[in-house]
Amino acid sequence: MSEYQIIAVVAAVAFLYSLIASRLERTPVSGALVYIICGLLCGPSVFGIFAPDIDGESLKMLAELTLAVVLFSDSANANLRVLRRVERLPIRLLLIGLPLTILLGFAAAYLMFDGMSLVAMALLATMLAPTDAALGKAVVTNENVPSSVREGLNVESGLNDGICVPVILIFMEMVSSESPSGANLGMFVQFPLQAIGIGAIVGVAVALLAGPALRICATRGWVAGSWIQVPVIAAAMLCFGTAQWLGGSGFIAAFVGGLIFGGLTHQHKEEVLNGAEGTGDTLSLITWFSFGAVVVGPQIASITWQPILYAILSLTVVRMLPVWLCVSGMGLKNDSKLFLGWFGPRGLASIVFIVMVAATKIPETETLMATVSWTIILSVVLHGITANPLAAAYGAKVGARDGVV
Repeated sequence: MSEYQIIAVVAAVAFLYSLIASRLERTPVSGALVYIICGLLCGPSVFGIFAPDIDGESLKMLAELTLAVVLFSDSANANLRVLRRVERLPIRLLLIGLPLTILLGFAAAYLMFDGMSLVAMALLATMLAPTDAALGKAVVTNENVPSSVREGLNVESGLNDGICVPVILIFMEMVSSESPSGANLGMFVQFPLQAIGIGAIVGVAVALLAGPALRICATRGWVAGSWIQVPVIAAAMLCFGTAQWLGGSGFIAAFVGGLIFGGLTHQHKEEVLNGAEGTGDTLSLITWFSFGAVVVGPQIASITWQPILYAILSLTVVRMLPVWLCVSGMGLKNDSKLFLGWFGPRGLASIVFIVMVAATKIPETETLMATVSWTIILSVVLHGITANPLAAAYGAKVGARDGVV
């Protein structure tokens, strides 16, 4: 297939969607769902005019850069005043809720998948633990939802994928080897700390250099017009690429860098970030299109009940029970606990993990890909349909009790 044909198809879909995107944002139909369907129709399972290689490095790089740009721009938009006021919420979601989610996901896999190794079960649970900042955008940007809940979900989704990356790499190494060694087990402490530490340091360093530099140059008129949007994209990719190059987590670097960059950028902040958000949205939709073309079709053709059931459990009990437990004692109402638990969509991070697993050819690859894929598909549909109505209903309820979350 000609690469020009692929470019033409993707560009045509992007152009047509852009004409109605603002209208669709007010409906239950999300951009991710539209692009998955278009990718499915254009992919080899239907018309066969778009067939990228899921094992290829290009798709992996696309998904990784997409996630990095989205994380940077979303965290740069965070309200630091609100975040400082509600910092306990994301801390609990990350330090208590995330490990509990992985443990419960492991238990569900143990009960459902006969013959799967214990390490592969742990890998599956970790692949589906991170939430998606981009797919949850309809909630975290909805003014009806209290700012404390929005910032808590935004920070959680920004950091949990970066935290999970080093753990996933360890599990992939263990599941692809014949038996876990002492060296493998020792990596559980060293590797995550190294990845998170290097990622955080890189993110801080890039932001401290890029933020003041952009402010000074913009004030003097050295950067203006369309050029003012370029530094944000470059800074996001610089965070990601440098951290990965040095052995850290590029996703942690992108989120931390964006958070500090946003805090240091006051003048022209909206103008600076608009370009990054637009680029992130475009890359996200291309990733969803590729996912629909190369993953969704084969999964529909060979559907089995175990992945579907696990996907349903992953989006409900496996996510919602840990959230309920970890925020207990914070004085949150039951509807706030349920809202936080339900809006943990799975998306870009899990797609990145699918591509990583597909490239390694581990024994349980087929089962892992099917289960993760169906979880993402159901998440796109269910969270897309419920985002606006539930956010409006929840916001009205909180408002009726004078903003008490």
